[in-house]
Amino acid sequence: MPQFGLGLFIIPDGKATYNSVRAALRSGYRHFDPAYAYRNERSVGKAIRESEVPRKKSWITSKLWPNEYGKGKILAAIDRMLERFCLDYLDMVYLHQPVGDYAGIWKELEKAVEKGKVRAIGISNFDYKDELFDSFIATMRLKPGAMQIECHPYAQRTHWQEKLKELGIVLKCWYPLGGRASNGELLRDPIINRIAKAHGKTAAQIIIRWQMRDKTSLKSRFLLLGKTVNQIPAERANRKVRQSIGR
Repeated sequence: MPQFGLGLFIIPDGKATYNSVRAALRSGYRHFDPAYAYRNERSVGKAIRESEVPRKKSWITSKLWPNEYGKGKILAAIDRMLERFCLDYLDMVYLHQPVGDYAGIWKELEKAVEKGKVRAIGISNFDYKDELFDSFIATMRLKPGAMQIECHPYAQRTHWQEKLKELGIVLKCWYPLGGRASNGELLRDPIINRIAKAHGKTAAQIIIRWQMRDKTSLKSRFLLLGKTVNQIPAERANRKVRQSIGR
């Protein structure tokens, strides 16, 4: 799974998503994170298929929304998902929210892996409370490859970093540069900007470098850079990533 991904939340279907994914591919992105609820899977699939980058070199994920949950419904839901993408398989499919009989649904996702429809499965937003997470994990035959939660300097999630590391589950950070509701507050933080000025960097570069601050995080933390308060053009974002980690 490539470490830096383009999160596609609130990017409209059609030209906006298609052009974002194509530009990101040209800039070196190989990890894309749409969802059924975002309604932009078709445009992601079209951009992937029409790219000069071979399919096997990209990591394409999506998420099942609760209205698709239900016993005996998941394999068909994944088939519809693959039809929307016009792809033969997905690299990871997530349960988007902890709603309903998610333990039973997980067993069907495990079958989807066995059938080769998806390469790996994960969970999103299952950080509501430890009891919910722990009881769910105890029912699984296949552990999640990743869990998506909000994570950035204002929401550092130290508890979950440690817990997921112990379980061998990747932490996938959405809104790594601050949430939509923050209106850019994190990027304007005076301390972060003071550090940025001292090192000749931008606030975004400093935040990304903070995310990658030790070898443990480098191996276990993945960033969805599109999920920020302002959509950063892919080429600019990719330059920031390379510069922030000294490449």
